[in-house]
Amino acid sequence: MSRKTVVLTTVGAVVVLGAAAAIAVPAANGWIENRHQETSAYATGAQAKEKRASVPRWLPDAAESVEYSMKTTGGERLLKATLPDGKLPEQCTPAPAPNAKEVELEADWFPKDARGRATLRCGLYYAYKEADTTLYAWQYNEDWVAGERAKAGAQ
Repeated sequence: MSRKTVVLTTVGAVVVLGAAAAIAVPAANGWIENRHQETSAYATGAQAKEKRASVPRWLPDAAESVEYSMKTTGGERLLKATLPDGKLPEQCTPAPAPNAKEVELEADWFPKDARGRATLRCGLYYAYKEADTTLYAWQYNEDWVAGERAKAGAQ
């Protein structure tokens, strides 16, 4: 085998491996970051609370089209629900947007600009209502951790 053939073969192999790495590394990072995220959909709030204990108890039973995503390794949560009567749960109180924490999870049904739109605090969740009936809410992990510690201290 000539020296030129060896060099060309080596360069070709390096190019192919580089291209494969450029594709595989981002895909692997995405998988690693999202492997502990579970997403579910429920017809009603009652069904969501029955099927998953981590769904907030303040979600009205009559809520419809519930989308829920959670991190299994912490307290990060996303919630989208339709409130048929447009009435907010009693646990939702006004809160200014600048106080809202980052949205730590992603889902294709959850707005990327939610943090800047927050106007409510529903329990440990930051939230806002859109189009009078759609409630978007998220829970920040550190708030959840603090809530769990407070519960443990009260027992």
